[in-house]
Amino acid sequence: MSAFEFFFSFYGLLLGLSVAELTGGFARLLHERHRVRFGWLTPLLALFVAIDLATFWNQAWRFFRDAPFNPVLLLIGLMIAATFYVAASITFPRVTAEGVKTRIDLDAHFWAHRRVVFGCVLAANAMVWLLLGALALVEPQWAAFWTPRLQIGVVIFALGTATAAFAPSRRIVIAALLILLAYTVWNMVRAGWLLFAAGAWAPSL
Repeated sequence: MSAFEFFFSFYGLLLGLSVAELTGGFARLLHERHRVRFGWLTPLLALFVAIDLATFWNQAWRFFRDAPFNPVLLLIGLMIAATFYVAASITFPRVTAEGVKTRIDLDAHFWAHRRVVFGCVLAANAMVWLLLGALALVEPQWAAFWTPRLQIGVVIFALGTATAAFAPSRRIVIAALLILLAYTVWNMVRAGWLLFAAGAWAPSL
C-alpha cells in the first residue's frame, strides 16, 4: 500500500460520509415529501455542496498523490473532511418520526442555516488554499499550481461563499449562491469538454 493509498483510505472515508449525509438527507425528505415544502434554495445549495465535494476528490489526487506518509497529513485531512461533513449534514433538515404533522419548509431551513453551511465550505476550501500556499513557499514546483485561472477562481469562490454566508440582504445572498453555482457548474462542464476533446478513454478489451 502506497502512502497516498493509506492517506486516502482515511480521507476518502470521511469525504464519503459527507456524500452519504447529503444524499441520505435528500432521500429522507423524499420519503416525507407529503409534508415538505421544497422551494428551490436548499436544493441549489445541496447541488453546490455536492459539486464542491467532488472537487475535493480531484484535489486529493492532485495535491496528495506524491505526499510522503506523515501523521500531520492525516490531521489536516481530518480537519478538512470533518469541516465539510458539518456542512453536508446541515444542508438538509433532519426528518424524524416525531412531529409528523409538522410541515418542513426548505427555504426557511436555508435562511436559518446558510451561515453554517457556507462558512464550513469556505473554511474547508481555505485550509486547502493555505496548504497549497505553504507548499509553494518551500517548494517552487508547487508555485506552478497558482495559475492566474486558479487565483481568479479562489477570489470568486471566497467572495461568493463569504457573501452568501454573511450578507444581510436576501437578494445579495441569492445572487451569490447563483454565481457560485454557475461557477462550479462551468468548471465541471469545462472538465467534461476537455475529457471528450482528448478522446475520452478507450475501453479495455
